[in-house]
Amino acid sequence: MSDEIRAFVDESARRLAAAGVASPRHDAEVLLAFALGTTRSALYRVTRPLDRAALSSAASLVQRRVTREPLQHLTGVAGFRHLEVAVGPGVFIPRPETELLAGEAVDELAGLVADGVDNPVAVDLCAGSGAVAASLAIEVPQARVTAVELSEPAYAYAVRNAAPLGVDVRLGDMSDAVDDLAGTVHVVTANPPYIPLDAYESVQAEVRVHDPAKALWAGEDGLDVIRVVAEVAARLLVDGGLLLCEHADLQHSTAPGVFAAMPVWRTVRDHADLAGRPRFVTARRVTRRRPAAGTIAL
Repeated sequence: MSDEIRAFVDESARRLAAAGVASPRHDAEVLLAFALGTTRSALYRVTRPLDRAALSSAASLVQRRVTREPLQHLTGVAGFRHLEVAVGPGVFIPRPETELLAGEAVDELAGLVADGVDNPVAVDLCAGSGAVAASLAIEVPQARVTAVELSEPAYAYAVRNAAPLGVDVRLGDMSDAVDDLAGTVHVVTANPPYIPLDAYESVQAEVRVHDPAKALWAGEDGLDVIRVVAEVAARLLVDGGLLLCEHADLQHSTAPGVFAAMPVWRTVRDHADLAGRPRFVTARRVTRRRPAAGTIAL
């Protein structure tokens, strides 16, 4: 890294740290690399004098980050598993924590393919940017993936990110947008809104100011949308089908409790993220009752 680059990064990181940014040096390097049209790792190999226009652009980006505008809004992309997805105002930025949920869903779908299910069906509820649905489609190409999003701005991002990979992206309320798939789905994923309304002050500025409210808040206990997910997934899944639903770390008992309280779910388990915090619940749909031989189903 040249002395000029090092000086810019050092000063920018100092300003970002003073503003409360969690990863100041990382963000300073990313923004400078973005302005220079290169990658963060390639900064260390740059020895030429910096272009003045690019340096001015980088300084402007750093100033916007100082005001806590999300890094991903400034670069227009977010990394998620093996993908870079387009993001911006109006769509929830996918987080690394959700990658584990997606990975469990990928493993389930891949296992079904290995067991002879030719085209397992997956539905991603509350799809947001489409990052989870896109990951399922690209990592298990045999799967037939549908994504559902209520917000029109977020839906536009999901179409951009997931539709080119063969995902059926639908705009609508999850309560009825995928009723045509009832009883045929093998895996349901969901990263729904789950922040309680009274937790506003505890949420990072980048989230509460810049992520869309529809993607964040979910009633007094944060479980309003998770309850809907539980009902919808129960209708969608085949017998033994898997549901994966993200939740807040403080909901490590209440979110699994939503599913445990419903007779339709079994094997309810909670899972931690890479930081060891409770992050998502899984549950399997019980076998539907079938009429005994010689009886008429009403």
